[in-house]
Amino acid sequence: MFKIQANLSGTRYICISEEHLQTIDKYLLFRDLIDSNGYVDEQVLDKLRLNTRSLLESSGNNDKALLDLCLDVIYHPNMKAFGLQKLVQLFIEWKNKDPQAE
Repeated sequence: MFKIQANLSGTRYICISEEHLQTIDKYLLFRDLIDSNGYVDEQVLDKLRLNTRSLLESSGNNDKALLDLCLDVIYHPNMKAFGLQKLVQLFIEWKNKDPQAE
């Protein structure tokens, strides 16, 4: 279990599980998400939310792991652009440590 800081002042956190990171990897949710400028802002968060909503609605996808990721992380009330930036950093660190990484 990992914790990411959800706001700049450090008063809010979101818990991220190994399953959440695996789901992000499985669906390639961060691929082409951030523009070339490298900034994570509210538009990037909205894009991620729309992408996951589309995945859930398309072709009857009933993946419980994706639904859990949405409920626990992406649509978490404390999730803002700062939290998404921390989540992306955590994912990169996790991916680099993953022995099964391609």
